[in-house]
Amino acid sequence: MERVLVVDDEPNVCELVSLYLRKEGFQVECRHDGRSGLEEALSGRYQMLVLDLMLPEIDGWEVCRRVRARSSLPILMLTARDDDVEKILGLEMGADDYVTKPFNPREVAARVKAILRRARDEEPETENLAFPGLLIDRDQHRVLLDDEPVALTPREFDLLWELARGAGRTLTRDQLLERVWGYDFYGDERTVDVHIKRLRRKIEPAGVRRHYIHTVWGVGYRFEPVEAGDAEGSEDPCAPSSASS
Repeated sequence: MERVLVVDDEPNVCELVSLYLRKEGFQVECRHDGRSGLEEALSGRYQMLVLDLMLPEIDGWEVCRRVRARSSLPILMLTARDDDVEKILGLEMGADDYVTKPFNPREVAARVKAILRRARDEEPETENLAFPGLLIDRDQHRVLLDDEPVALTPREFDLLWELARGAGRTLTRDQLLERVWGYDFYGDERTVDVHIKRLRRKIEPAGVRRHYIHTVWGVGYRFEPVEAGDAEGSEDPCAPSSASS
């Protein structure tokens, strides 16, 4: 699940923005001053920064400048002034977009999603992903399990690729629908569950030594190779047992 940091000195603004971002499946943390916001933004724990300009201790301009000097973290600026010069300056300092207060929180959520989508599209694609016992070859559209080919449908392959390239990170069903099926949740989210079940049967057959896809209850799924003997204490209730999937 992607993490968004919101830095604004108005608690009600933070709460409102956080509410709508969480509805879209993001994890959200808030900070109310520039110093703590800068420290968090540089922690490497976030995929997106929503940054107000008027902050105590260190203003938003300086936070933006320092973050951009050390990181490619996407930044959405919040400004109370509908001033073209201010907006242009923010973009020149490295902000990816801006929203003028007062704003519709739905617009903020939509812009965050759009910025992150662009950031993902600009990431250089690794054509191969290798994990213990599993090779995913994007160029050949091929999957090898313990050096043996696995027959996947195009949809199953795309689903596995999206999970695996975000290994260790939880993806919601809505995020998987958008990335694999190409839309934001207009249908039954059980579509994802059904494809996950089929995918597990193929890459985690009976007697498999390791599990790859884990259910995060109430949220979605996480790809993380775990040896069967190491899963004690963190067992995934939906992972296939040694007898069935």
